[in-house]
Amino acid sequence: MSKIRFLITGGAGFIGANLAAALAATGERVRVFDNLSSGSWSLLEHLCPRMGHIEPMRGDIRDAEALGRAVEGVEVVFHLAADGSVQKSVDDPLEADSNNLHGTVAVLERARHGGVRRLIFASSAAVYGDEPEQPKREGMAVRPLSPYAVSKAACEQYLRVFSALYGLDTMSLRYFNVFGPGQLPWGAYAAAIPRFASAALEGRPVTVHGDGEQTRDFCYIDNVIEANLAAAGAARGFQGEALNIATGVGVSVNRLLAALEARLQRPVSLRHEAPRPGEIRHSRADIALARELLGYQPRVSWEAGLAPTLAFLREALANPERHGGAPSLPPEVVPSPAPR
Repeated sequence: MSKIRFLITGGAGFIGANLAAALAATGERVRVFDNLSSGSWSLLEHLCPRMGHIEPMRGDIRDAEALGRAVEGVEVVFHLAADGSVQKSVDDPLEADSNNLHGTVAVLERARHGGVRRLIFASSAAVYGDEPEQPKREGMAVRPLSPYAVSKAACEQYLRVFSALYGLDTMSLRYFNVFGPGQLPWGAYAAAIPRFASAALEGRPVTVHGDGEQTRDFCYIDNVIEANLAAAGAARGFQGEALNIATGVGVSVNRLLAALEARLQRPVSLRHEAPRPGEIRHSRADIALARELLGYQPRVSWEAGLAPTLAFLREALANPERHGGAPSLPPEVVPSPAPR
């Protein structure tokens, strides 16, 4: 059997599991490294029909010995392991710093000593913060509003430094609001669309923090996976460039809820509360640079992505034990720019 060329840290989470499945579908062997704090092997198995091509490895990126084993022999690292919630970082900034920033430095250090050719980092639109200019362009100054966003911005700088000092090929993909099958609705820090959609499916009220006119650039998971595959296969070298990965379309929370109502053919019950600290008002991407450097072109619109997302959530709600969840779900929250 062919050697393992790809490592995905956080590979048992939403984006990582979808990426592992896509690589395995091409016949590649993939090593998945995850501490299972938020991901699960059952999610990976659900999304990946070719589990024979996956080597699961449980461990924490802050464990140098385990990380060294994970990096051994691989050519490309997709570094997705992180605490992915803005609100969680506000609640526990020390953990966000430890996992996201120090964990990333540990991955970079192991990658350079382990002979890795390229490292692709999962960054976030959160780095732009409350910069008022729209759309968001990579050359803008970063203005993070949360510990999560600070950690992602700092990690991007580390990638540039490791490229300059050590010759490690690196790039950061700034995900906007990624959604799709595999993104689970339960837990205090679940992302917006699965939380909204699961509430609508079960007839529970959706809590909107603010007036609902805040906007996000919702990006379906297939677009994100194609961006990662293009980044891994690009012939040119990279030195820490940051690229927006999104659709370039800003969608208000109210418009999203209207689309859910249209899909479900019934009204969604709403409950408005005060805006949350650390949240930004508007977020929309300029994706010209990703198009230029990677040939990136989002093929699936946010509207088209709702149907497969709802289908997955129906199955997950009907069979929560398959996905490590529980049928009792907390109220909805408004979306943050967090990717996971």
